Amino acid sequence: MKRPFAAVPALALVLTALTVPTTAVSAAPAAAPPPESQFQKVTLNDFPGEPIALAVLPDKRVLHTARKGEVRINDPKSGRNVLAATIPVYQHDEEGVQGIAIDPDFAVNKWVYVYYSPRLNTPTDNPATPTVNEGDAPEEGTAADFAPFKGVMRLSRFKLDGTTLALGAEQKILDVPADRGICCHVGGKIDFDAAGNLYLSTGDDTNPFASDGYAPLDERANRNPAFDAQRSAGNTNDLRGKILRITVTASGGYRIPKGNLFKPGTAYTRPEIYAMGLRNPFRFAVDKATGVIYVGDYSPDAQVPNPARGPSGQGRWMAVDKPANYGWPYCAAPDLPYVDYDFATHTSGAPFDCAAPVNDSPHNTGRRLLPPVEKAEVIYGYGLSAEFPELGVGGIGPMGGPAYRYAEGNTSATKWPEHYDGKPLFYEWTRDYVKEFTLGAGNEVTAIAPVLPSIVFDNPMDLEFGPDGSLYVLEYGDGYFSENPEAQLARIDYVRGNRTPVPRITATPATGEAPLTVTFSSAGTADPDGDSLRYAWDFDADGIVDSRRPHAVHTFTANGNYRPTLKVTDPTGRWASAEVILPVGTLAPKVTFVTPTEGQPFEFGDTVPFQVAVVDDQPVDCSRVTVTYILGHDQHGHPLSTASGCTGSITTFIDGGHAGSGNLSAVFVAEYTDSGTPPQSGSAMVVLLPPDD
Repeated sequence: MKRPFAAVPALALVLTALTVPTTAVSAAPAAAPPPESQFQKVTLNDFPGEPIALAVLPDKRVLHTARKGEVRINDPKSGRNVLAATIPVYQHDEEGVQGIAIDPDFAVNKWVYVYYSPRLNTPTDNPATPTVNEGDAPEEGTAADFAPFKGVMRLSRFKLDGTTLALGAEQKILDVPADRGICCHVGGKIDFDAAGNLYLSTGDDTNPFASDGYAPLDERANRNPAFDAQRSAGNTNDLRGKILRITVTASGGYRIPKGNLFKPGTAYTRPEIYAMGLRNPFRFAVDKATGVIYVGDYSPDAQVPNPARGPSGQGRWMAVDKPANYGWPYCAAPDLPYVDYDFATHTSGAPFDCAAPVNDSPHNTGRRLLPPVEKAEVIYGYGLSAEFPELGVGGIGPMGGPAYRYAEGNTSATKWPEHYDGKPLFYEWTRDYVKEFTLGAGNEVTAIAPVLPSIVFDNPMDLEFGPDGSLYVLEYGDGYFSENPEAQLARIDYVRGNRTPVPRITATPATGEAPLTVTFSSAGTADPDGDSLRYAWDFDADGIVDSRRPHAVHTFTANGNYRPTLKVTDPTGRWASAEVILPVGTLAPKVTFVTPTEGQPFEFGDTVPFQVAVVDDQPVDCSRVTVTYILGHDQHGHPLSTASGCTGSITTFIDGGHAGSGNLSAVFVAEYTDSGTPPQSGSAMVVLLPPDD
């Protein structure tokens, strides 16, 4: 029930044009897949928050996370989406809840793994000081100035008790360092291989905005170390910018399996590292049949190569079948080195030696001599790739998706066909598509074909095949770090026989104080096969059917934020559900910007004062107001600062990597949650455009 294709956003950094020539030939055309008319997309949750990751349970319930901490469960029995937990998280830039996965023995032990940013005691903005944002880490200073912003991203596991994720039963497994209060790349995906080893991807946790779109190598003593990726992705003794591989023990600790990049006990190394030299490996998947890891790695933003700095930006897709170093921040490929650049003197040295890269940064705590650089199987840029023209043109947001494994014995009526067996899915966050890769004996890509091009994949955020052989999809939609109108959790079925019905739901009135009598309608609900349907309404989220009529009336006797659900089922048992958000109680606050205003004069580098007005039926507490500054590019954004209070100011800037790009903007988002019963929220957004845009 989703909207048409949209333009180009990106949660992580959008990449740039690949202008490096290639002599390789295009991949061969793939064999024709089954017709798209045999597939159907079924919406499972139209209100997933700011969607980040999903995990399908053995009983086909679907865990899905939102960045601000919410973990929800889609329940196929009732059709409801239940809030299983809200994990307290630190939020600045991209931090929050990232990856989620279930234990290989989940059916027995009920463990759910989550990668998130614990709050700790990291400084946050004080609304009483509107001219200062204490939550932003200083870009220059001393080690003592940077120390309060030393934090972690945490891998933990929790028991899932029915529909509740038991936060009190947390087992903390692994902490990954994080330099907080400054952007970017803290994301992490979790997956397991057939032997039960856990894999975790980690970003380089490095600010890219002062490197002109090339390698961030700023070694100056007074500079925040977050501007030097040599301390993280290029450091053999650091867990960032890596694929980690561990075996979690029964007590919640872990041991190191054989075959990682460095043997335990090797000086100046971390034995957890399986692959290093990655910038932002936001999504990957382990093929349990082969053990190969399919990884998408985001690129820096330089739009053209520069002999004094290095190659233009490019996205990479790797079939990681052995421990390796993929080169960042020294090389994009064995024959594409960056240039050693002195940020103090603005002078260039020699290109790095990709066969034997050397990390001589003062921020390096690991080995000086690094492993040779391994080549990615796919490299591409904004323009048309000579080697992989099937990838098209546009923004760059590579995502490593799962390889489908066809099982003849799986009796599911919705399992995908054998055509896709063994083919990893590659999905592109900014280009709104999914492709199938056909691999050769050495995991080289021999053919590329579109996957269901007429079905909408609106900024696909996470993909996973379920036990039923259907593809589960989490879509981010178009917008800036919020629940976008297009955001959803969905399932894509291969149709054998009947199709799934399509429900519609309306509620009148849409809000009000209790007692509130609401009329619910299923007008517009349809079955593609013309079958009769069974209706089941759950108005108060207690799992009990309140009405089985197509239309119903219900009185809400207590205030609350309700999600009335309609589940419709055809005679073959195929079902779908729809929800409506129904706040009963105090009114939602109306949030507006007094300043800045749309269209006001603005240039990057300006310090922009803000004033936020809140109108509410509850007393307004300005300390609950947050204002986030986002560098907008097309329709994606990079959140760079968050302030608190009804008044304050934020300094805007444009990084060198985006200099000269079109469609740049400064986006300000104000949010407020009141103290009503239940609490209600409101938001407002202002977009400022520089001259000549």
